[in-house]
Amino acid sequence: MGGYILSSHDGFGLGHVRRNSLIAAALLEACPRAEITIVTGVSVRPGWLRDPRLRVVQVPALLKDAGGTYRSGGMSFHRAIGTRMRVFRKLVDAQRPDVVLIDRHPYGTAGELRPGVEAARRQGAAIVIGLRDVLDEPAQVRAELSGEGWDDVVTNFSRLLVYGDRVMCDHEDEYDIPIAPNYCGWVCEHPKVPNVAEPRHLVVAAGGGGDGGEVFRLGADLIRRRPDWHGTLVAGPYAADVRGIASGSGAIDRLIVVRGAANCLPFFAAAGAVLQMAGYNSTVESLALGIRPILMPRRSPRREQAIRASRLASLGLADVVDQGADAAEVDWLLDRPRHHLPGALAQAGLSLHGAANAARELLALAEIKAA
Repeated sequence: MGGYILSSHDGFGLGHVRRNSLIAAALLEACPRAEITIVTGVSVRPGWLRDPRLRVVQVPALLKDAGGTYRSGGMSFHRAIGTRMRVFRKLVDAQRPDVVLIDRHPYGTAGELRPGVEAARRQGAAIVIGLRDVLDEPAQVRAELSGEGWDDVVTNFSRLLVYGDRVMCDHEDEYDIPIAPNYCGWVCEHPKVPNVAEPRHLVVAAGGGGDGGEVFRLGADLIRRRPDWHGTLVAGPYAADVRGIASGSGAIDRLIVVRGAANCLPFFAAAGAVLQMAGYNSTVESLALGIRPILMPRRSPRREQAIRASRLASLGLADVVDQGADAAEVDWLLDRPRHHLPGALAQAGLSLHGAANAARELLALAEIKAA
């Protein structure tokens, strides 16, 4: 059967826990009796995190400010870290999992998971680190890997899963990662809605939405310039005043604002064109629907989105515009074909089966322990 703990550090968005939830769903599809606990700091509970088959343990949230510094609302940073450490260690001791999967930071944001990781390893659990396709510019990642946040990773961790393909980023070559990676492909929800795109319908998205003001303003300006188009602004749970942006555009009668969305798939399916940031989840969702997105990547506090966007553009899968771009510089892109031909992702060497492939790896590790 197997017991699994899936932990994510969770900054200002939902991407980390979203990947864990999709891998958990794939685990349950392959092994319905699996016992899965998701540890997360998200302060909201989207629908996909309410599966009754999952136990969800919430720890104090750590949100990242514009400078890349973490903070915790309602308590000091040190108190939040201490609470996260105690909750995770207690969970490991109580559940004695077969497999522990940690997203992005092997020992958590500030090393708070290390006592639990070491305890789980002593109990015989397989410890796995999961990394997204692109982390940051190589020099920054190499500096991180040489720091104490990655000490003893080779000793403590059994496997490294990359939620992407080597064609997007070769973690060994670019980052000198200390564990040989297993490239699983993108982790995403496979579309369950028919792709019935409406011509001249622009959908604008910014992931969780905490720093998406510029992309929403550009989308509203594009609709104002193009009276033959209408738009939907899909505002995530952390989005700022998107309604204010829409009402100030002069095109409010042709703009719909959707608040609190944690899944862009149904909105992208109805899009004639998509303008979005270049975060992992929403970008993969648009590509999964065969869309050629217009990407406005965030360039700080890390360059992950900019690198992802430029590589997708080089593969012919996306167009990229700069932050602060004027609508007059961008609206010509609405007249270009905004969908790919069937098979374009596979031809580029990209896979959408990351959740199933990751689940297969975790199940195999659980079976080794049980043997």
